[in-house]
Amino acid sequence: MGDLVLVRHGETAWTVSRRHTSYTDLPLTAYGEEQARDIKPLLAGRAIAAAFVSPLERARHTAELAGIDNAQTLPALHEWNYGAYEGITTADIQRLRPDWKLWTHGTPPAPDLAGGESPLAVGLRADCVLAHLEPFLSDPEAGDVVLVGHGHFLRVITARRLGLQSAAGALFVLGTGAVSRLGTEHDAPALTAWNITADTVGPTDRPSLSHRID
Repeated sequence: MGDLVLVRHGETAWTVSRRHTSYTDLPLTAYGEEQARDIKPLLAGRAIAAAFVSPLERARHTAELAGIDNAQTLPALHEWNYGAYEGITTADIQRLRPDWKLWTHGTPPAPDLAGGESPLAVGLRADCVLAHLEPFLSDPEAGDVVLVGHGHFLRVITARRLGLQSAAGALFVLGTGAVSRLGTEHDAPALTAWNITADTVGPTDRPSLSHRID
């Protein structure tokens, strides 16, 4: 039985400025491309049974630079739909709504447009993704399943895989270009590696995704 390996895309201009980015299709920065290339040794030696990627350029380019071959595009892997808050920072939102938290309140639709998602809706979408992956994750002969996607949605995937509510994704901070692993312990899903990057492990420790945090 393989693990669920989560890869967050590399840096974009809006991750630097901390602006909410869902469907805005931004490219990686030069540093983001470097982060993506640094993912490749973190995955070295792992048998990958299947790989899936968000349809957005920043995720697809990350997968390519990381050497994740034959990744299938999975539209449901797109980022949390920020609706009216697309392109806006949390600090700016809280000037108008001081008590607002993404994990509690979700996001409203943009005026005259569809969009916005509640934590419940994002959690249901994550459950659909996990159901799609279950044949791979439950096969004792299969290797790892890799998801290349976005920070907030991968954090919701993590919460739901561990049997937690969507809002528990707030507990799992995930940087750009980071690799994480959800394995099992006594046949139950467990967090076995989190937020690993080339910067956190150093060059002498690679490949590092075999390192455990327990």
